[in-house]
Amino acid sequence: MQSTRLTKLLNFLATQPNDPFILYALATEYNSLNDTKEAFYYYLKLVEEHPSYIGTYYHLGKLYEKEQQAEKAIAIYQTGMQRAREKGDRHAFSELQGAYHIAAGTDYEDD
Repeated sequence: MQSTRLTKLLNFLATQPNDPFILYALATEYNSLNDTKEAFYYYLKLVEEHPSYIGTYYHLGKLYEKEQQAEKAIAIYQTGMQRAREKGDRHAFSELQGAYHIAAGTDYEDD
């Protein structure tokens, strides 16, 4: 049985299939419902079709970590840091950098 929020988001997606916010909200909702397959689907769709949607990278990296895929998490954090740099988004860069260092087991001084 789908949650009410999920049903609403799927209805929004039907009318706006390429809206990055809706895709992100769906990925996040599926992740909160522990539907890893669908969460990955929407996060990866965002990375492919909306690479400048910076919030995706942090949450996709965390999902990779949760699934014991540290190398993929590290790679997605690195890509996200690059995208954040390109957009001049220092806050997102800092969050991604922190997640990267934790996943990679490095200190900030190692950069």
